[in-house]
Amino acid sequence: MTVLASEHGRGVVHEVIQPGRLKSVTRRPPLGEYVAQLSARRHFVLADARGRVISGTRGTYLGTLWLILQPLLDGAVYYVIFGLLLGVSRGIDNFVGYLLIGVFLFHYTSRSLNRGAQSLIGGRNLIKAFAFPRAALPLATVAREAIALLPVIGVLLVLVLALPPTEAVTWRWLLLPLVLVLQSGFNLGLALIAARATARIPDLQHVIGFGIRFWLYGSAVFFSYDQFVDHPTLLRVLELNPMFVVLDMARDLLLYATLPDIGSWAVLLGWTVIVLGGGFVFFWRGEESYGGA
Repeated sequence: MTVLASEHGRGVVHEVIQPGRLKSVTRRPPLGEYVAQLSARRHFVLADARGRVISGTRGTYLGTLWLILQPLLDGAVYYVIFGLLLGVSRGIDNFVGYLLIGVFLFHYTSRSLNRGAQSLIGGRNLIKAFAFPRAALPLATVAREAIALLPVIGVLLVLVLALPPTEAVTWRWLLLPLVLVLQSGFNLGLALIAARATARIPDLQHVIGFGIRFWLYGSAVFFSYDQFVDHPTLLRVLELNPMFVVLDMARDLLLYATLPDIGSWAVLLGWTVIVLGGGFVFFWRGEESYGGA
């Protein structure tokens, strides 16, 4: 039982507060209320994401140009190693476009996962100072990567049109944003799962880095599965990899003027719903534990 005292004129008024009326500021609200609180802070999330985009390249001569140069340089390295030295470009139409789509979009997911994993640990001072839904932190990191992706996609489209063999613009390009929205939802789910896991076990940040490298080589970023896998069942299992589905659909739309089949849309939508929905609930259930992140 808590007694509060306040002065009114010359007297002092005492109010007895029953324990049941006191609520911890770190308590976990019901799921619907939690979503509403997060939505109410969307302006903070966007402002924080924009600030992270700018501050991430502060102190460098080229500034935000590094948002474009970094994936371009990665693509150049992979082109030399896999396209020229190892010759995996054989049998792939427009290998340059194939490679750039793979590098740029995988880069988006890997950075969202990595930064999401660090969001609670890096935001511990903010967590201790203010009461807000902690999911705002991994959400802001994914929003940051989504904002940074916009100029990269612009450069990608220009390169697809400019570099031989050049591709023509078709109405199917209009479906690319839908693929990116589904990928963003998937990225957010991964970030939420990784944020809670690394807040509990910080060493997992290093494990995630190794896992991303393994995922990179298993997602057909710079080679086709068909070149190395003959077994049809194994090939089908590999093609359920969500990153493979994202890259395959984007390549169909931008390079091959082909609509992805309904199965690809269903697989990507399924992965997004499961990972985002499950990741959000998983993160929400740990809300009360993040005060000491």
